[in-house]
Amino acid sequence: MRESTQLMEMPAFSFRLQWWFFVVNLVICIDSLKLESVSSTLTFGNETDKLALLMIKNHLVDVPNGILSSWNDSLHFCEWEGVTCDQRHEERVTVLRLEGQSLGGSLPPPNLIGNLTFVRELVLSNNNLQGSIPSDIGLLGRMQHLNLSRNSLQGEIPVELTNCSNLITLDLTRNNLTGQIPFHVGRMSKLQVLRYSTGIILFTLGNLSTLQQLSVAFNHLEGGIPHDLGRLKNLENLYLGVNNLSSMIPPALYNLSSAIELVFTAYHLSGNFMSNIRFSFPQLRRFAIAQNQFRGIIPDTLSNIYGLDLLDLGENHLRGQVPDSLGMLKNLYWLRLDSNELGSGMLGDLNFLNSFNNISSLRVIGLYGNNFGGVLPNSIAIRLSGLLPSSLGNLSLLYYLNMTHNDFEGAIPTSLRNCLNMELLILDNNKLSGSLRGNFIADVGELKNLYELLISDNKLSGVIPTELGNCLVLEYLDMARNSFQGNIPLSFRFLRGVQILDLSRNNLSGISEVPSGGVFKNVSGISITGNKKLCGGISQLQLPACSDRSYSGKKFLDTSSCEGTSQLGGD
Repeated sequence: MRESTQLMEMPAFSFRLQWWFFVVNLVICIDSLKLESVSSTLTFGNETDKLALLMIKNHLVDVPNGILSSWNDSLHFCEWEGVTCDQRHEERVTVLRLEGQSLGGSLPPPNLIGNLTFVRELVLSNNNLQGSIPSDIGLLGRMQHLNLSRNSLQGEIPVELTNCSNLITLDLTRNNLTGQIPFHVGRMSKLQVLRYSTGIILFTLGNLSTLQQLSVAFNHLEGGIPHDLGRLKNLENLYLGVNNLSSMIPPALYNLSSAIELVFTAYHLSGNFMSNIRFSFPQLRRFAIAQNQFRGIIPDTLSNIYGLDLLDLGENHLRGQVPDSLGMLKNLYWLRLDSNELGSGMLGDLNFLNSFNNISSLRVIGLYGNNFGGVLPNSIAIRLSGLLPSSLGNLSLLYYLNMTHNDFEGAIPTSLRNCLNMELLILDNNKLSGSLRGNFIADVGELKNLYELLISDNKLSGVIPTELGNCLVLEYLDMARNSFQGNIPLSFRFLRGVQILDLSRNNLSGISEVPSGGVFKNVSGISITGNKKLCGGISQLQLPACSDRSYSGKKFLDTSSCEGTSQLGGD
């Protein structure tokens, strides 16, 4: 009986053992399939990223030996210049930075760039890109930083871009974009920096509670400023200057307690200035409303902004007396009140200057173009002469130097190249002399922030250095009424940001023809009159054709950087 029972149990045991081996083998097979799937995914992902990069390269136009020359099979694509891969996700592209490389061409069409699904940072700013922004950019769901600024992109901002819900920084300024910014940008809840260049200021931007910087400056925006922006409690920097906006600044904006910088310059803003507004800006450092149509008086309550270091109220219609309470702004270094209707033409109009005696930081004060009566102290109302001191170069934080309408002589000091923060350099109407070749301008590229250079009405001579054509930040360049010779550098066609270029009344000639691209397409923005030997250029300039001996057919390519290190001339 016992043997019979054992015989019956053995098949059952054998069955259970077989079942156990079956389960183990099944698990092993499933794990193997998973590994093959992961391996296949990695391989597919790697090839997809490489293919997307190569397609981007095919649509870009690089300069000889430029950044894209490393994009070939001699290196793994993760080692290509401008490309960064994430070690956690093997060989997936996470960063693509090609800014400031003089790249031409366009972004690739849809269904290509959207394959870089692991990209977190895409920076193609300060190039010569044209065409439109591809709609599949909205597939880059991991992207946190997108910068396409300072190109020549056209068309509308694709609505698909608002699908990039992880974006922290979005910069599309200084392009030729048209239409409206997508309405749903107000749903991009992680945005901290937003800079765009078309349409209107949407009221939905008031929903971006994390926004710290909003810039729509230097564009053609129309309409008003929505009061909803007053809900941006984390906003630190608001730049709305140089636009076609109208109406007044909404009172809600005067309660932005986190604001550090508010710039509303060159608008069509109007109405009475905020005479009864109690400013609530405990952290505000810079406040600018210049070049508008504000009326009324300067309110005493401006003195409540104790930390203010820049106050620009110039070129409005402000009237009355300047309040003595401005002397309480102990950190003030820039005060601009010029071109208003301040003062009464009577003695005492300038008494407010006495309140500035204890402001040791004050460096710039503009008062001209008002109705001030009385007399300035002799220490202020003088005409300076002699050489520009080389010690100016020791002011490493200097970003505004205005020596206009004086009697300075000699060369522009070489030491100015040390003022790396310089934005405005105004030396016109002096007696400065010497050649710019091997002098100051040859190193002007050291001043990467320089956007206004005025050296007209001096005695400067020699050829115009080609290095100036690579300084893409320049917006105003006035070299008129000097004795410059030679041709206009063909590199000037790269000055995409220039609004005013004045080379008139020099001795420029037509060894090579006047450039026809870039700023030279805008006849209203350039002046070359009084240079009798110039030739070529676009027909609107009405210049004679260049002779057969000219180099007008010679192709020009200047790849020198705006970071030149050549020595300046003697001080």
